[in-house]
Amino acid sequence: MAKRSIVPFGPQHPVLPEPVHLDLVLEDETVVEAVPSIGFVHRGLEKLVEMKDFKEYVYIAERVCGICSFGHGMGYCQSVERIMNAEVPARANYLRTIWMEMSRVHSHLLWLGLLADAMGFESLFMESWRLREKILDMFDLTTGGRVIFSVNCIGGVLKDMDSAMLSAIRSTVDSMEKELRPIADSFLRDFTVGSRLRGMGVLKPEQAVQLGAVGPMLRASGVSYDARALGYAAYPELEVEPVTADEGDSYARCQVRIGELYQSFSLIRQAIEKIPQGPISAPVKGNPSGEHFMRIEQPRGEAIYYVKANGTKFLDRFRLRTPTTSNIPPMLELLKGCQLADVPLLILTIDPCISCTER
Repeated sequence: MAKRSIVPFGPQHPVLPEPVHLDLVLEDETVVEAVPSIGFVHRGLEKLVEMKDFKEYVYIAERVCGICSFGHGMGYCQSVERIMNAEVPARANYLRTIWMEMSRVHSHLLWLGLLADAMGFESLFMESWRLREKILDMFDLTTGGRVIFSVNCIGGVLKDMDSAMLSAIRSTVDSMEKELRPIADSFLRDFTVGSRLRGMGVLKPEQAVQLGAVGPMLRASGVSYDARALGYAAYPELEVEPVTADEGDSYARCQVRIGELYQSFSLIRQAIEKIPQGPISAPVKGNPSGEHFMRIEQPRGEAIYYVKANGTKFLDRFRLRTPTTSNIPPMLELLKGCQLADVPLLILTIDPCISCTER
């Protein structure tokens, strides 16, 4: 009979600069169970909604996570806007969409670099992050920030993009797409990548749905669901087709995220071509009263925002369910049966964001 032992994994992950903490139950070198410890970096951000008024809280929501910061600000603002029946100008919706897709590019390139580094491909890591710097430079040009942008507000956005900025984004996206193709192709065709990722951590479609997987993790199992199809911001006017794969393994999750990079480049180009003239924000008077439940597609998957307002400037409740929160149960299932040496890679193919999860 194989000997059982418990090995703590984390809170310092071999690659991720985030405190992933699991207790791995092993039989020899095989994982038979993984028990998570959640709350290591809890910051009480949802409680702050009682101390900051609903307009100030936009800046708290952004600080849930650095990588996903723009989406958190946008999701919160849209929830309050729906409660107050605020009409967001069309140009603001397009600007939000451009920044949201830039955030997706930023996030996926960061993930690709970390995965490459975990597999020992240091040059691929540096190339991925070199490309990521280009999109961060575009954030700097258009918002003044590289991580926290503070351009969302209730009723629209605070900053506009002139034609020179839009042209710079367009040319940057075009050059990034050309540079990404040989990088992505060499990664996906590499023998080592295939041997370590194909057939590992398989999540069947029915498992993905039952366990609540979202984002690339769900779509890599062949489930064609993308919250952008729900029709918020400018997405109803753009061509958005979910990127999917059928294998459900770690390699398929990589294929989906790389495919989404090209999709984001296309959506940014579409939005730049169709963006209308007009105001970038609408005046919002009074205080919100009511509640709303908002879904958006963050880089890691569907995020849910719940806001409850009482007619004063201080909200009763703000709740956020992040994509990683949803992806932890299927991740724990995928770890069962894998080898101890494969655990760091398998976790990286999930692309977890513990900062978002432990807000």
